[in-house]
Amino acid sequence: MLYRPLGSSPLKVSALCLGTMTWGEQNTQRDAFAQIDRARDAGVNFIDCAEMYPVPPRGETYGSTETIIGQYLRERGQRDNWVLASKIAGPSRDMQHIRGGQTRFNRHHITAALDASLQRLQTDYLDLYQLHWPDRNTNFFGKLGYQHDLEEQITPIEESLEVLDDLVRAGKIRYIGLSNETPWGTSRFLQLAEARGWPRIVSIQNPYNLLNRSYEVGMAEISIREQVGLLAYSPLAFGTLTGKYLNGLRPEKARLTLFSRFSRYTNPQAQKACARYVQLARDHGMDPAQMALAFVTRQPFVTSNIIGATNMDQLNRNLSSINMGLTDKILESIEEIHRSQPNPAP
Repeated sequence: MLYRPLGSSPLKVSALCLGTMTWGEQNTQRDAFAQIDRARDAGVNFIDCAEMYPVPPRGETYGSTETIIGQYLRERGQRDNWVLASKIAGPSRDMQHIRGGQTRFNRHHITAALDASLQRLQTDYLDLYQLHWPDRNTNFFGKLGYQHDLEEQITPIEESLEVLDDLVRAGKIRYIGLSNETPWGTSRFLQLAEARGWPRIVSIQNPYNLLNRSYEVGMAEISIREQVGLLAYSPLAFGTLTGKYLNGLRPEKARLTLFSRFSRYTNPQAQKACARYVQLARDHGMDPAQMALAFVTRQPFVTSNIIGATNMDQLNRNLSSINMGLTDKILESIEEIHRSQPNPAP
């Protein structure tokens, strides 16, 4: 396993992070415990979760993922051996079960969300606490073409950072991060932290994969120059880059088979590009998933690649990707595909 600094903090995190959003929906507590044990044995020391998990988010399962992790920590101990990250949900009319669906990044909601997460996780502190998506309408979750709304009511970033500063001082959070953020939002958080002496963000969790390399356009430079590394989520584009959904296939119990909401990477352009990447891997005797993961992990702006699995075979293959090298020929071929079909599923 490789280990990298978490931003400007003294923490070192594994280059592969264990994602958890299926635990409590597609995976049982027993499955989750086995995944944690296997990841630990492979050298993973980083677990990422969120208050809204599992997904798809439902009132009946809200908080189940954190509860499962908390039960693991209670039974197995060794909390200090893990870098544990979670996230507060932002405003959403689709999740009325989370504080009325209008969660904001103000003192009330951040404090309530954090305290509830700590209780479920059965820990006194989080190593990394992230804002899951912006408290404003902007380009995230695949939205392109920013449209400004003069009437929009948002929580000022100053207010959010001031609350987070208090929680860091109280010892409930060690470091803070962003998720699904834009260059403007990231820069604003950094600027205010420097000006006011508030906590500096150490990471940003955005999507990044062979079908969506939009992070490279405006965010990669920020990550490198400001030491705010990417925690890359959806590195397999909801599993499409494994090739298992090509030609209309829908394997039993697979995510896209079970949940119609996951359509971000299924448009015709994305499927065409995906087929080319899968064939490229096979032509070189590589597992398509491992090639896709290795591409993400090797990027200089990536701190950790968040892998997720619904069975142990998937997890083992994902973990093995850390040992996969990509030849210059493969990298050149990847760039050729990207140039001909850039970001088909941003």
